[in-house]
Amino acid sequence: MNRYCLILCFLFLSFSTFAQLVSGPMLGPVELRTAKVWVEVKPGSNVLLQYWKKGSAPQSYQIIEKKTSKEDWFSPVVFDIVGLEMNTTYEYRVVVNQKQVTPPQKADGSFTTKDLWQWRKPAPDFSFLTGSCAYFNEPVFDRPGKPYGGDSSIFETMAKEKTAFMLWLGDNWYTREVDYGDKWGLWYRASHDRSSPVLQSFLKSTSHIGMWDDHDYGPNDIGSSYILKDESRKVFMNYFPNTSFGMNGQGIYSMYSYGDVDVFMLDDRWWRSTDAFKDSVNGAPNSEKTMLGKEQLHWLKNALLHSRATFKFIANGSQVLNPVSPYDKLLSCPAEYNELMDFLKEYKINGVVFLSGDRHHTEIIKVNRDGTYPLYDITSSPLTSGTHKFSGPEANNPYRILGIDEKQNYTRFSFSGERNKRKMLVEFFGIKGEKLGEWTVTENELKSPR
Repeated sequence: MNRYCLILCFLFLSFSTFAQLVSGPMLGPVELRTAKVWVEVKPGSNVLLQYWKKGSAPQSYQIIEKKTSKEDWFSPVVFDIVGLEMNTTYEYRVVVNQKQVTPPQKADGSFTTKDLWQWRKPAPDFSFLTGSCAYFNEPVFDRPGKPYGGDSSIFETMAKEKTAFMLWLGDNWYTREVDYGDKWGLWYRASHDRSSPVLQSFLKSTSHIGMWDDHDYGPNDIGSSYILKDESRKVFMNYFPNTSFGMNGQGIYSMYSYGDVDVFMLDDRWWRSTDAFKDSVNGAPNSEKTMLGKEQLHWLKNALLHSRATFKFIANGSQVLNPVSPYDKLLSCPAEYNELMDFLKEYKINGVVFLSGDRHHTEIIKVNRDGTYPLYDITSSPLTSGTHKFSGPEANNPYRILGIDEKQNYTRFSFSGERNKRKMLVEFFGIKGEKLGEWTVTENELKSPR
C-alpha cells in the first residue's frame, strides 16, 4: 500500500471514529498504577481504547474493548486502565466501529501516573482547578428572554491550564422542566451538555472528578423527596468516572487525594430536608432538618480522623459557613452544623477548608472560632450560568474577605513549599484567563493550638 493510500485510510478511520463519538474522551482519576478514561458513543457501538507508554514503538500498544447495547438510550463508557508504571506518561486513542484496527498514528490524549512520594521525598508542588454552575443554552427548552448561559469559551481557557485535576462543584449541567420529570430526560440533559463542542478539549486536558448540587440532581432546590433520585444517581455515576459513589447504594459522596491534599466531596441532596423545614423547634436546633444525613456525616468524621493530609478540603454543593446568606447553607441545618463544628474543634482537625459552589458569585467567607484557627468557605461560581451583584444583607457581608460578583470565573488552587511550611495560593480567573483576585494561606495558619 503506497503512502497516499495510507493517508486516505487514516483519514477514513479517523472520520469514522469521530462520527460515532458523542463526547469525550474525558480523563478520569489517575492513580499510581491505574487510570480511567471516559467516552460517550452512540448506542450499539463497538469501542476500544489503545494505550501505550509515551515514546515506545507504535506496535507496543495495548487494547481494552467494550460493546454497547443498541437498547440503551445513551452509551457512556469508562475504561479502567490497570497495571501501569508509576510516574510514567502514557498516550491513548479511542477507536469506534472499525473492522481493522491499525497501530495508532496519533494520540487523542495523554496522562501521567502519580509518583510514589510518601516516605521517599517531599510532597509534590501542584495545582487543581474548580468551579460550578455550567449552563449550556438550548433555546427551544430555555426560558424566554436573555439566554441564561454565558460565554462558554471559558472552557477553552481552562483547557490551557497545566493542572493535576478539575473538581466540578455541582450544577455541572442544568436540568429543565422537560428533563427532570422522567428518566430519559435526566440522561438526555447530561448527554446533551457534556457533548458541547467547546467542552471537548478541556475534558481530555486533565483529570476530572465531580459532585452534584440541585440542578444536575433534579429540580431547583430539591432534596430527598425527589422521586427520581435513584435514576439521577445512575446518570451521575455514568457521566463522572469518580473512584466511588457513596456507600450501600446511597448518595454520591466520595474523596480524592493528590499529593498532601485530601478532598472530601459531599452529597448535599440525597438526604436533604426541604428548605421549608424549620431550623429550630421550641428554641432548639431541629434535628429533623438535615442536609448531609447521619450516614454521610458519620463517614466524614471517620475520614477526617483518618486523613494525614496537610490540607483537607470539605467540598459541598451549598455553602457551609456564610452566616449572612439568606439562601440554603449547612448553617440552616443547625443540628448538623453544630455537630460538625464541635467535632472539628474537639478532635483538633487541622488544615480544614470548605469549598462550595451554587451561588453565582465567588467569595471567601471567614468565620473565627474561639480557641482555635478560623474556618474559610471558598465559593467558586459561576462557570457559565447567570451572574448577579452582591445585594441585600450580603452587599457588605462582614464575613467576606474576598468577593467577585457579576463575572464568570473559575478557581485555581496551587500548593508549594517544604514540609511543615506548605502554602496554598488561591487564584480566581475570568473568561479569557484574566486574574480577578487571589488569596494565600499557610498550613500553620490552619492548625489548632497544642
